[in-house]
Amino acid sequence: MTPPVRVGQGYDTHVLVEGRPLVLGGIVVPFDKGLKGHSDADVLAHAICDAVLGAAGLGDLGGHFPASDPRWAGMASTHFLRHAVTLAIEAGWAVGNVDATVCCDRPRLGPHVPEMTKQMAASLGVEPSAVRIAPKSAEGLGFAGRGEGIAALAVCLLYRTD
Repeated sequence: MTPPVRVGQGYDTHVLVEGRPLVLGGIVVPFDKGLKGHSDADVLAHAICDAVLGAAGLGDLGGHFPASDPRWAGMASTHFLRHAVTLAIEAGWAVGNVDATVCCDRPRLGPHVPEMTKQMAASLGVEPSAVRIAPKSAEGLGFAGRGEGIAALAVCLLYRTD
């Protein structure tokens, strides 16, 4: 018997490079670098997408949207997230809540969290109160602390709808 709730976790990281906009949580964050990737490289949306897919038992982001497929070049990651939620709904699940962390020293993300929360909630089909985004400093440690990249982690609770 399938339990009435399931939890999935997601993780993503991308390198920061010059010449690209920084897209996080479905918004463009003003910064002198952006994340390198086949799509818009939104690490937060990617981590949340993997958490949704994992909770629903539906594989991972790369399986649904392989970087080798030119259709996804430059695609907004909110598209991927909406698709993941649609698949979960078709499998009899609904999003309960998402808790996510973004790790980088720069840029400072605090001022952008309310808009990122709204965008992620809209893509998930939930109220903003069901989404928490926590920006965390790497305290100068590792790639995120040195400004070489950004990492994101997410947990998603799904509940049965049938």
